[in-house]
Amino acid sequence: MYNNKRIWSVSYPILLSLLAQNIINVTDTAFLGHVSEVALGASAMGGLFYICIFTIAFGFSVGSQIVIARRNGEGDYAQVGPVMIQGSLFLLVLAAFLYTMSRLFGGNIMYLLVSSEEIYDSTMSFLNWRILGFFFSFGNVIFRAFYIGITRTKVMTINAIIMAITNVGLDYVMIFGKFGCPAMGVEGAAIASVIAEASSMLFFLIYTYITVDFKKYGLNKFTSIDFKLLGRILNISCFTMLQYFLSMGTFFVFFVVVERIGQRELAIANIVRSIYIILFIPVNSLATTANSLVSNAIGAGGIKQVINLVKRIATMSLAIMLVMAGLMALFPQTILSIYTNDASLIQDCVPSIYVISFAMLIASVSNVVFNSISGTGNTLPALYLECFTLVFYVLYILFVGSYLRQPVEICFTSEIVYYSMLLITSIIYLKKANWQNKRI
Repeated sequence: MYNNKRIWSVSYPILLSLLAQNIINVTDTAFLGHVSEVALGASAMGGLFYICIFTIAFGFSVGSQIVIARRNGEGDYAQVGPVMIQGSLFLLVLAAFLYTMSRLFGGNIMYLLVSSEEIYDSTMSFLNWRILGFFFSFGNVIFRAFYIGITRTKVMTINAIIMAITNVGLDYVMIFGKFGCPAMGVEGAAIASVIAEASSMLFFLIYTYITVDFKKYGLNKFTSIDFKLLGRILNISCFTMLQYFLSMGTFFVFFVVVERIGQRELAIANIVRSIYIILFIPVNSLATTANSLVSNAIGAGGIKQVINLVKRIATMSLAIMLVMAGLMALFPQTILSIYTNDASLIQDCVPSIYVISFAMLIASVSNVVFNSISGTGNTLPALYLECFTLVFYVLYILFVGSYLRQPVEICFTSEIVYYSMLLITSIIYLKKANWQNKRI
């Protein structure tokens, strides 16, 4: 049913979309690396706080995507639109709630987590602007769920270009103070990111209005909140919401531990994390493709094809990562020079690059297999697997980073532990569990 060409036709627009989304984090890091180590650390802590909250919305969109893909696979297109409409209403309310909570309590949370007063002040300058992005990024994820769910992903390529150009251009102008704009540093990075997300949402709205058949997909059936339908979506989504939040929250723990080791160590971790994000883009795009195609295949009655489909996608992911991680390991100084001119900082980052390159080889397979479980609709077992793995991850990083106070590269071996355990538990689940008959 799904050959390599078909898989790639769905995957590459998702890859470009993820590239654009992550360009926000990457360009912030690259530009702020030329400002100061404090600015770099602040963008790391503030950016991770934002992403931790954002993953709640992203988790909801993944659940919505699973439902949309199942309806699409069944050919019940008129039921796709109501899922998107109810999801949009829910995410708008959620954005308002989480923005308010972040304004009220974000400073208190960061004060408990960040030991350096200088980094704390800079982090709050970043966050006070950055959290405005909730209102746009939460809207973007439901459009993403819609287009991935109906496997019409090429639109995301255009969206990626618009978002990337907007963010890179505004970062340059606002961070360094070009073309008459004052040099705003971390605040400029935050404002640029929010405007880039707003431009992305505006594009999705215009493109959907012009090109999508509203009647075919039931998008012309706008009503008030349908609590029954929303309940069905949340029955799938609530577990992915918690799963993504816990996953990113534990990565936040990693940075809290590193920040307490030292300011230089935090700067290293943020630069390496930015490169880690770039490596993760093809993995994440193929994992998202696996999630959608598995759900579509089951909806179309192709349960027996699921395992072979997962193997095919995992093989593609590993092949791509062998090339990317190999290049990263061969030319680390060249890549690191994008982020900083400090020769000693570049040299200190190199060992962590080697560790992350190896970890991503395991991640390239484990993420595809794990996301395939969610694609079957069995999001609660996926949450259990994630929690089981994260317990070991947190214990490991606390022991290595807080108790033994090992250097950053040793702390990054936690990623090898995490992805290895996730792969093993996911394979066991697909082989042994009864996942075939989940109805959504």
